[in-house]
Amino acid sequence: MTIEETAADLAALCASLAGGPLDVLGYSMGGRLALYFALAYPHLVRRLILESASPGLESEKERQIRCAADEALADKIEQDGLTAFIGYWEALPLFTSQARLPETAQKALRTQRMQNSTAGLAASLRGMGTGRQPSLWPRLGELQAPVLLLTGELDDKFVRTNTRMAALLPGSQLEIIPGAGHTIHLEKPTEFRRRLRTFLKGSEREGE
Repeated sequence: MTIEETAADLAALCASLAGGPLDVLGYSMGGRLALYFALAYPHLVRRLILESASPGLESEKERQIRCAADEALADKIEQDGLTAFIGYWEALPLFTSQARLPETAQKALRTQRMQNSTAGLAASLRGMGTGRQPSLWPRLGELQAPVLLLTGELDDKFVRTNTRMAALLPGSQLEIIPGAGHTIHLEKPTEFRRRLRTFLKGSEREGE
């Protein structure tokens, strides 16, 4: 379940579904995958949309520390079970703004999370955790496709990360969504869709 293997699987899927490049959108860990995918398979990506994503950790020491933390968390998931992990996950400061969601939306999100498996979550942490991913910071300048960066204004860490990414990405557009945290598509769905449509329509006109 490494990012390299997952990207290769995604490339095979895209090649079987479409005859040309696609618009690719990724959120959080999926955003890290989407960015890696766009760099590894640029011929398959027409436009790239990254929501609350990052290029990974820059230093080897940071990656080693994160790998150790993710390994410990994977062990804990296997030992304590899914319900305990979901409780821990939902209490992370990263998701504080989700408390503003309607109760029905929060229940639906928890139901979705509970559909995971302990084995799958542990394998994901060990194989595709941020510490396992190679740093993509030095490669951002290679991207040629138009890029939309989306981050919530309440998500301080990712606002800083995406602001820096925008300065390094050619042809990128940074959108900081007011009143949103890490999960923009859930917290501000109407605004999220509007920004996507504007970007896709605008980049289509530029390509004419």
